[in-house]
Amino acid sequence: MTTKYNKVKQAVKSKIIDGTYSPHQKISSESELMKEFGVSRHTVRQAIGDLVLKGWLYREQGSGTFCADRSNQENYETKSDQKRIAIVTTYISDYIFPSIIRGAEARLSEEGYQVSIYSTNNDHENEQRILENIITQQFDGVIVEPTKSAYSNPNINYYLNLERLSIPYIMINAFYDELEPIHVVMDDEKGGFLQADHLIKLGHKEIVGFFKTDDAQGTKRMKGFLQAHRQNNISINPSHIITYKTEEKNTKPIEEIEKLLANDKNNITGLVCYNDELAIKILDVLRMGNIQVPEDLSIVGYDDSFLSEVSEVKLTSIIHPKSTMGEQAAETILELIKTKEQNKYSENHIVYEPELKIRNSTMEIKKKEFLNN
Repeated sequence: MTTKYNKVKQAVKSKIIDGTYSPHQKISSESELMKEFGVSRHTVRQAIGDLVLKGWLYREQGSGTFCADRSNQENYETKSDQKRIAIVTTYISDYIFPSIIRGAEARLSEEGYQVSIYSTNNDHENEQRILENIITQQFDGVIVEPTKSAYSNPNINYYLNLERLSIPYIMINAFYDELEPIHVVMDDEKGGFLQADHLIKLGHKEIVGFFKTDDAQGTKRMKGFLQAHRQNNISINPSHIITYKTEEKNTKPIEEIEKLLANDKNNITGLVCYNDELAIKILDVLRMGNIQVPEDLSIVGYDDSFLSEVSEVKLTSIIHPKSTMGEQAAETILELIKTKEQNKYSENHIVYEPELKIRNSTMEIKKKEFLNN
């Protein structure tokens, strides 16, 4: 449990790190801090005194307490001669993330950089703590996968402070649009289009799409899904668009597919999944319901992960560059560190064109009807 003293100390420190308090700016008075946090004057003085002692603040007799200028790296608490780069992803050990991280880490290690790896678990509070750590520990550069990139981000100030401190950063898989950062991503809109178009070209018209919409990748894939239907003049059943958030990823899609399959009026023939991880979970549901893939139902995944080939049904899936993306992200951040030109946005974006890897989880409707007869 966080003590009152630490709560005040961390809150003031966070305002310094995220740029709310700029160098030499006067901070809130003792009385204001007492009122804001509901603590005693002694607690406030103890917290402020510790920050003064550690160089975060300084006092001027008769004027108040001010934010110290920490732009000089020699003032940082953690001084290191080692070259350091931080990699921040939503997850570390799950799914395709180890491949992305390995690709980046291998290239950065070649250049003598120590790599620190962080996971936000797709949570903004975790992202804030990680960014505070990065800013205070003198990293040379940062590779970031945004947290819940489809939402307005509460940690934008931290990224602006990275820019103020001349610490270059790039974003992978998605990016915060308001920052216009250099990014290494896939064309997820086209990927979503290819998923649905593949099934439509096979004669499928009743297709259900599952999309995780708190990440920008999901909203773009859904947009491509809709475009494929419109381009092919296929009407879309609104109930066949299933959206969910990170916190619901293990429950809502499964509940929704069970409801759809239980309704005899739904003549569903195809499924488009946000990623292979979800596709495998849905395959388990279909197996329990004695529904055969692709004979009864075709399914398309996304990312061409190792999961696409571990099941008895090999998944048709959109290819994700994985380790190649990691390597390219490393090359990009190394170039930025070398040139210190964070603002050359448009010249450094890398967008991978998606491709569909066809396996045996999809089938042409006519062939399916022949087999059923």
